[in-house]
Amino acid sequence: MSPPDAHGADLRAELLATALATSAARLNTGSSGNASVRTRGGMLITPSGLAPESCSADDMVVVAADGTPTGRLAPSSEWRLHHDLYALRPEAGAIIHAHAPFATALACQRLEIPPFHYMIARFGGPTVRCAAYATFGTQALSDNISVAMEGRSACLMANHGMLVFGRNLANALALALEFESLCEQYWRTRQLGEPVLLSDEEMQEAVERFRWYGRPAEQQP
Repeated sequence: MSPPDAHGADLRAELLATALATSAARLNTGSSGNASVRTRGGMLITPSGLAPESCSADDMVVVAADGTPTGRLAPSSEWRLHHDLYALRPEAGAIIHAHAPFATALACQRLEIPPFHYMIARFGGPTVRCAAYATFGTQALSDNISVAMEGRSACLMANHGMLVFGRNLANALALALEFESLCEQYWRTRQLGEPVLLSDEEMQEAVERFRWYGRPAEQQP
């Protein structure tokens, strides 16, 4: 299925609804965080410096594949990392960046999330990495995230927040909520001491199972 048209009213409304949902779920507050969706010829992204509650669907910003924005508002200051991740990961249909409380707490400790729970495999590997710090909105930050996201669909961002991609906006939002829940679980279990970690073999089995997780019955092994 080809990506949707960036100028479609339904897609603009869906992107705004996704941004509003991140606020309602306390993944973001105010104008923090951003969301985007891949389109034919580029992406549609939330605008810079505006809380979703202050936006209309028409405020969503078109950014072409070469990084050129069109519209009356500037794109999110993090448009580069969205743009670069779409170029690197053809399976990414939508991206959510959030300053979610538990993910951000771990990111401010610059922690990689180890295999404390098998659901870590949901994001592509035995760990979820923490991207090295760089100033927000810079190419350096985008480059650091590209490294942390290799083979993964989520990462922490040092002293900043979290990033997740999914096949579409609904899937990206579901994964962002799931990832924040895992971050909370890891934060809480560390209050009791270091968690017992799953082995490489156990995590590899979980990763393999997630390759077909959620597929139709006829595609199950």
